[in-house]
Order: sequence, then structure tokens, then C-alpha cells
Amino acid sequence: MHSSSPYKLSGPTVVSFSGGRTSAYMLRQVLDSNTDLDDMVITFANTGKEHPATLDFVRECAERWAVPIVWLEFRDDDTGFAVVDYATASRQGEPFEALIRKRKYLPNPVTRFCTIDLKIRIIHKYLRSLGLSTEEAPVDMMTGIRADEPRRVVKIRNRKSTSESKWAKMVMPLADAGVGVQDVTDFWASQPFDLMLSTINGRTLEGNCDLCFLKGAKQVYSIIASDCGQPMRKGDWWARQEREVVSTGEFTGDGARFRFDRPSYQQMLDYADTQFDMFADHDEAIACFCGD
Repeated sequence: MHSSSPYKLSGPTVVSFSGGRTSAYMLRQVLDSNTDLDDMVITFANTGKEHPATLDFVRECAERWAVPIVWLEFRDDDTGFAVVDYATASRQGEPFEALIRKRKYLPNPVTRFCTIDLKIRIIHKYLRSLGLSTEEAPVDMMTGIRADEPRRVVKIRNRKSTSESKWAKMVMPLADAGVGVQDVTDFWASQPFDLMLSTINGRTLEGNCDLCFLKGAKQVYSIIASDCGQPMRKGDWWARQEREVVSTGEFTGDGARFRFDRPSYQQMLDYADTQFDMFADHDEAIACFCGD
């Protein structure tokens, strides 16, 4: 994008809104930097495992800022996606589970097909239904990667295009503008509304998929432990996916667990009933396209 402002639209542009504070901050900057928004499409891809507060936040951004946000979900059909809204959006992991049933094995840190199939591919399928993300109508795709996430910036800049994203140019206006987590934090401190999820060191622990296997083990376990005694525990869905994939007998090895380098979700659930600090050492989350 050749402009004085990295937020200035230079043609058909897709704002990939993850539902987090950072991507919402990016959206606000884009809205403030452009008078003509006809070339902009805003998408939110819902996996069905987003925290309810995330769904509330996406709806509130659309209403308060008077912009249309297209809610998309994976479907195992010829179209590959469905357009939903706040009222009809899945909340029990249905799109994610449908993808697992289709694949017949679980995503893991090496084969992260969940992000690709539940977010990236359905966004491009939707765009092609509009006649965009094609050779005749390429698009810029804005994603909310900050300047203080240099490894993610380099990874995306060096990423080879897939057949899905061949006609989409990845644009990271926050990185180009030098925006860091403190800028985002300060912005939301001055706003009349916010994402109602807590942060630690600028990270929203329950953002994106609630117990995503890319999150650090201690982070996942602390969420599981905080759910003890609740009638609908977040960990039950993840444990059931591991249990049911194994019970089919079709897949073993890496496809039978989300991760083999730490206890299963069922083991963490069982342990949470008796003790709290299962992971004494701090561990790092793995970066993902899903964003904040």
C-alpha cells in the first residue's frame, strides 16, 4: 500500500477481524483514515469456541461504529461456509467439531489445519462469492499484527501464498505504523466500551478459541481450574474431541491428541478437581494467525 498512512485503503481491502482488542484497534484506525469505505469488507470467522465476551465485543464494535461485520463459519458442504450473525452464531464448537469429523483427526502444533480451514479458507471462499480474491479482483488483506510481534511479522511477510490466498496481499498496518501493545492498551482505556476479558502483560488469556492447544499449558490449565464446579466446563468439549477421535480407532499417533507433550484435556480436568498448580514452570504460547 503506497500511502502516507498505512491505514489508507488503496483498493478492495478485507479487514480480518479476530474479535480481539488489537484487530478492533486496527479497524478503528482504518475507519478514521478513510472517508470512502466502499472497497472495504470486514470479516469475523467464528469457530464456535470463542469466548462469549468475544462475540459480544464483535457485535458492539459493529453497532457503536456503525459498520457491517460479516460473521462467517465453516460448513462441511459444497459452499464451505455460512454467513451467520450474533443471534445465529455457533457457541458450542459446532464448526470446529464438523471440521474434525471431516478430517478424522485432530489439529496439532505441526498440522494447524483449524486456523487454515476455520478462518483463512472460509474468508477467501466468501470473498470469491463476492467476485473478490481472484486474478481479476485481487485484494489487500489487513491483519492485526503489531510491531512488537516481530517474529509473526517476518513469518507472514515470508509466507508463500496458497491456492486460497493467491490473490490476496497480506497487509499489516499496525506493524508498519509501529504500534505496540501499550498503544492498544491506552486506546481501550480511553474508550466507552471494551472487550470484557482480562489481560496479563498485554495478552488476552481467554481470547480466540477458549482452550486452544497453541496456548501455554499453564494458561490452559488455569482456565480449566477456574471452571471447576461449573455445569458447562470449557475443557469438556476439548476432552470429548480427543476421546471420540481415539474411540473411532481410525487414527493414532499425532492425529489422536491435540498435543502429546503435555497431559490430555481429560487429565487436566481430572487433576483440577483435586489440585490447582499442575504446571510449576512457565511455558510459552505458540503464535497463531488467529490474532488478538
